[in-house]
Amino acid sequence: MRKMGTPTAAAVLALACIASVAQAGEGGGSSYNGGVENFMAGAAPPPGFYVLEYGNVYHASKLKDNAGNDVPLPTFKVGAVAAATRFVWSTPTIIGGGNVIWHAIVPIVNLDVEVPGASQNKTGLGDITFGPALSFHHSPNLHSVLALDFVAPVGSYRKNDLANIGRNYWSVQPLYTMSYLDKAGLNADFKLTFNFSRRNSDTDYRSGNEVYLDYSAGWGMGNGWVLGVGGYAMRQFSDDESAGVSLPGSRGQAFAIGPSLKYDNGKGWFITAKLQREMSVRNRPEGSALWIKSTVPF
Repeated sequence: MRKMGTPTAAAVLALACIASVAQAGEGGGSSYNGGVENFMAGAAPPPGFYVLEYGNVYHASKLKDNAGNDVPLPTFKVGAVAAATRFVWSTPTIIGGGNVIWHAIVPIVNLDVEVPGASQNKTGLGDITFGPALSFHHSPNLHSVLALDFVAPVGSYRKNDLANIGRNYWSVQPLYTMSYLDKAGLNADFKLTFNFSRRNSDTDYRSGNEVYLDYSAGWGMGNGWVLGVGGYAMRQFSDDESAGVSLPGSRGQAFAIGPSLKYDNGKGWFITAKLQREMSVRNRPEGSALWIKSTVPF
C-alpha cells in the first residue's frame, strides 16, 4: 500500500470533495460490474461441473458530475486488474422446466486510485457472488437463465481508505439472461440485472438501487468464430442515502460499447473477449475496460 501527502487527512479530504460532486453509489462504484457478460451469457451448460475464468482490466481518468461534465480535478485516476474464478454446478434436477444451477464467483483484485494529494493501491480478495439459478433450453439455438445472486461483503474495506476492494455491504441481484446462438448466423445476448444494495454500517450510507443491461450482438462465421459488438447500459433508479437522508442528484448512469469476439472449439471450451468504452456517464468515473472469459468443463 502506498499513499502520498498526509495519508489519512488527504484521503478523507479527497473523498469528501469527490462525494460532494458525484455520488452514484458510495465512492462512485457498485457491487455489480457492468459489461461483465458477453456472448453465451444465457446459455448454461448441461449437467456437470465447470470452471469459468474472467479477466478484467479497467482504467478511468475522468469523473463525471450530475450533468455529465468533467469534475475539475487536477488528478483523477482509477485502475483495476481483476481475475475471477466462477464455479458452476449444473445439476440434473428439474424445477419448472429448468435445470437447477448453483454458482459462486471468487475475485482477486488489484486496485489503484489517485486523487489530488493522495493515492493508494490494494490487492486482495474481493466480494464473493453466489446463488441459485434455473436454466432453460427453449430450442437448439435459444437459451435463457433466471437467477438470484447474493454479493457477500468479504473484500478488504476501511472507510477512510481511497482504494477499497470490498463494498462493506450485502447486495441482492435478481437477473434474467437470454442467448440466441448460431454457428453461421446471428448471435445475440442480453443480461438484465437489478442491483439492490444494503446499508454500509461503517458509514451509515446506502447506495441507490440500479438496473444493468449487458448486451452483445454478432455474426457466426461458421468456423467457431463470432465477431460483433458488446457492452452495457446502466441507470440508478433510486437516490443514495446518507444517515437515512435521501441525496438528490446522486443517481448514476452509463453506456458502454465496443468490439467483441468469441471462439468455440465445439468440444465444451470457448473464450470471449470484449473492449468497451464508457460514455453518457453521470455521477461516476468514465473509462474503458477489457473483458476476457473462458470456460473449462470437468
